[in-house]
Amino acid sequence: MAGGAARIFVSHLAGAPVFDPNGDQVGRVRDLVAMLRVGRRPPRVLGLVVEVIGRRRIFLPMTRVTGIEAGQVITTGVLNVRRFEQRPTERLVLGELLDRRVRLVYGGDEVTVLDVAMRQLPARRDWEIDRVFVRRGSRGALRRKGETLTVEWSAVTGFSLEEDAQGAETLVATFEQMRPADLANALHHLTPKRRAEVAAALHDDRLADVLEELPEDDRIEILGKLKAERAADVLEAMDPDDAADLLSELPEEEKERLLKLMRPDDAADVRRLMSYEERTAGGLMTTEPIVLRPDATVADALARVRRQDLSPALAAQVYVCRPPEETPTGKFLGTVHFQRLLRDPPFTLVSAIVDTDLEPLSPDTPLSVVTSHLAAYNLVAAPVVDDGGSLLGAVTVDDVLDHLLPEDWRETEYGPEAGAEAAHGA
Repeated sequence: MAGGAARIFVSHLAGAPVFDPNGDQVGRVRDLVAMLRVGRRPPRVLGLVVEVIGRRRIFLPMTRVTGIEAGQVITTGVLNVRRFEQRPTERLVLGELLDRRVRLVYGGDEVTVLDVAMRQLPARRDWEIDRVFVRRGSRGALRRKGETLTVEWSAVTGFSLEEDAQGAETLVATFEQMRPADLANALHHLTPKRRAEVAAALHDDRLADVLEELPEDDRIEILGKLKAERAADVLEAMDPDDAADLLSELPEEEKERLLKLMRPDDAADVRRLMSYEERTAGGLMTTEPIVLRPDATVADALARVRRQDLSPALAAQVYVCRPPEETPTGKFLGTVHFQRLLRDPPFTLVSAIVDTDLEPLSPDTPLSVVTSHLAAYNLVAAPVVDDGGSLLGAVTVDDVLDHLLPEDWRETEYGPEAGAEAAHGA
């Protein structure tokens, strides 16, 4: 996958071994999962169907694939072992796309799909199917004698969703390019029935992002209409502080049931957050800031900051702690801000440039003091440390704003158009 530009024909992945970072085989590829899109846009590859021990088939998102080469797949090592269940907007590439009859856009010839190729988009982690290997000629014993050719996805018809298609597929495809906050706003204005259909069709990570942006009533409604196992998957994909906020609104019995279905580590983080008062640093914080050991370098820090799934606020600084590096950590030593990382050579140890001047917050610090602290020192995030000196998490400015704005702020229109109307009305 040099430079993310290599093109891979999916038939070569059938049965390919899947390894963790240590070189241990965890399963084999049995299929790929793709989402078709409106018109002739190339489908997005969501992930792999991997068969693990016990012949269980699980879903491995492409975001957890670090390499595909020499007939094997390398992963981050993080697997969700719940059984794979195909969703309405998803297509199995090997099982549903190959051997399918489609037509060439130019000329109208009917062709048979022999293979499709996918590539990783430049500077992104997304994959898409952009080529189709087809054979002209009719079905039957003599079909192998037909001419074969490789064409772009847009050069064939018979795959993509139609513009006038009904159901959640068209809506999901239409909403695909929206930011989570904008998609949440669109969902809020749908009927409950339609909202549930779209939520059911969204991928776990996408639905998690959207739930974090929805009003409280909508979040509870959507979560309540999901199967318990799916709801637990979505809660795991949410930021721990947002998952804790959502679970705290549920009846005690339902909350405990979902927590027991979540992975133990994820559930432990959420339980810890729910133990703090809501409007305190402990109740506001996320338990997943960037934590580095003292012997890490500036290069190590920049590599962690570049992670695509980090919010700008969390990527603005790293926290230097003695092991263990998972929260609650060992002794908290200080913070290194992103601008300082840009000014020092890559080989510099983060312990040499750590900022120890600012006092960290304690978990019981009230919201008003947290707000003043961020404003006084022009910060977008601040560490939260317990009495023993261990880092518990970090409070970010976006979480503070969520609690300072009116409760119904998510239900109001916002953006350039709304701002213009407000200014005009004033």
